Amino acid sequence: MLHDTYNRIHDYLRISLTDNCNFRCTYCMPDESISLIPQKKLMQADEIFSIAEIFTTLGVKKIRLTGGEPLVRKDFAAIIQRLSTLPVQLTITTNGVLLDRYKEVLQKAGIQSVNISLDTLDPVKFLQITQRDQFQKVWDNILMCMDHGIYVKLNIVLIKGFNDDEVLDFIRLTKSLPVHLRFIEFMPFDKNEWNKDKVVHNQLVLESVAQQYELFKLRDDKNDTAKKFGIFGHAGTVSFISTLSDSFCGTCNRMRITADGKMKNCLFGAEEFDLLGAFRKGENIIPIIERCLLKKHKMLGGQFDDYTHVDPDKLQNRSMIKIGG
Repeated sequence: MLHDTYNRIHDYLRISLTDNCNFRCTYCMPDESISLIPQKKLMQADEIFSIAEIFTTLGVKKIRLTGGEPLVRKDFAAIIQRLSTLPVQLTITTNGVLLDRYKEVLQKAGIQSVNISLDTLDPVKFLQITQRDQFQKVWDNILMCMDHGIYVKLNIVLIKGFNDDEVLDFIRLTKSLPVHLRFIEFMPFDKNEWNKDKVVHNQLVLESVAQQYELFKLRDDKNDTAKKFGIFGHAGTVSFISTLSDSFCGTCNRMRITADGKMKNCLFGAEEFDLLGAFRKGENIIPIIERCLLKKHKMLGGQFDDYTHVDPDKLQNRSMIKIGG
């Protein structure tokens, strides 16, 4: 088992396959001309598998593939098929636009759920935030997943003045669709134009939904980041991820590996540990993994504890797309 100095057990690994994406969401990858990691510095398919396998020997039970957009990797099918042989729960986070190409691959790999980022139900707003006219394709793929028994979680980053007026529109989807909504607070990263006034406090969202619908609490697992609710008479469910206003750091079990093989012990952490460099030299990476976790801060990467006083220009971190979500 992997522990940090606060006795938190870490058994969930998020692996970024690429820092490339076919969308340009303003809170993640705002610069159209952003420089990408050179191919030779990316983890290769066999390296991803071998490093992941080492983590499973250390007690990792769940692996999530992220990006960028993980499905843009030409060897995505080979990567996920091989990882599916490990004794872990395997899942992905995607923008959804390429899911139809990989339907059979995902089914063969035993993928039972996917997280799909969808911040608006308005095609015009979708184009505005992603800079891509692909709303209908994403929506069709969401329905395709549900039709084939893949559980869909929609990740919705709420930004005040942009999509906070769509909360009830999303809730209405759950009436007939067995979709799980995840409302996520807008978080600060490098050059994503964050400021505290754009944050939509999730407690207020919950209260506004509860005024319109009869909610009932669902059980949250120990390491859940989301507070989950059912809605009487609805096929779907809803949850709230309050990273900033009510952090869940006390039960964090997450580790991250960037596409260039750096290990991060926190989404907001500045420290990175070079697993890939050591692995390519034939070194034992387990001591590096353990050292990384021993450096983990109590909360929010040690960079802030109150988002209302955060100066985003002083945060030391990569952009979201360079981290891997």
